[in-house]
Amino acid sequence: MKNLSTMSLSQLQDIKFILTDIDDTLTSDGRLKSDAYEAMERLSDNGYSVIPVTGRCAGWCDHIARMWPVDGVVGENGAFFFSYDHVNKKMNNSYSQTEDERKENFTVLNQIKNTILESVSGTAQASDQDYRITDLAIDFAEDVPKLPQNKIDEIVQIAEQNGAVAKISSIHVNCWIGSHNKLSTSLKILRENFGLNDSEIQNTAIFIGDSPNDSSMFGFFKNSVGVANVVEQISSIEHPPKYITKNYSGSGFVELADLIINKG
Repeated sequence: MKNLSTMSLSQLQDIKFILTDIDDTLTSDGRLKSDAYEAMERLSDNGYSVIPVTGRCAGWCDHIARMWPVDGVVGENGAFFFSYDHVNKKMNNSYSQTEDERKENFTVLNQIKNTILESVSGTAQASDQDYRITDLAIDFAEDVPKLPQNKIDEIVQIAEQNGAVAKISSIHVNCWIGSHNKLSTSLKILRENFGLNDSEIQNTAIFIGDSPNDSSMFGFFKNSVGVANVVEQISSIEHPPKYITKNYSGSGFVELADLIINKG
């Protein structure tokens, strides 16, 4: 991983879209601090499109699309894209699965949830689970004492053995049924909603994240960045980011925003 400061002026000049994870990338110690929020606002005010790409729930994402200075949000690890039309006062929701598919899969996920909670001591369903529509989030570090890696791996194993995809974030194991993920939905919306071709996506989009469930995004985008705390989980990240910030979490996001706006 190269230091973020080594990005070239030509790279920075081409960037128009900032895709960002939320937990421990925008947030610091579980909170969205004013400097990170202001960095998003400064990017938006300067003509950049900011798009959170997160494992967080539909309830959060509805709020984020409406209230934050963003151009939309990919939520529940690629299950949907929500964007709010402030002119016509309309929420636009695009899903990766039909309503019937979502309901059927959610029944299976509830069965998986019960198996995990009964089998792996110290786990809990995520506190935002009631606001999810396609995704099961098992908490291993947010509102419970952080579990050891072997228990996190056991959660993943149970989910996968029962037909689900399971990805580890910095606080949850996110489980879902289907072929969608953060990368597939990000590419879909960049092409369909923003009209970019594949070359434009690589040249004008940058992604910043921190955890194993960002691996596919790190691997795909030539402009991929990890905040400094990515090193804490780097052994679990198949495709590491190309660049790394010197600052942690939300301060790392501010570092990236400053670099883009000031062009170095």
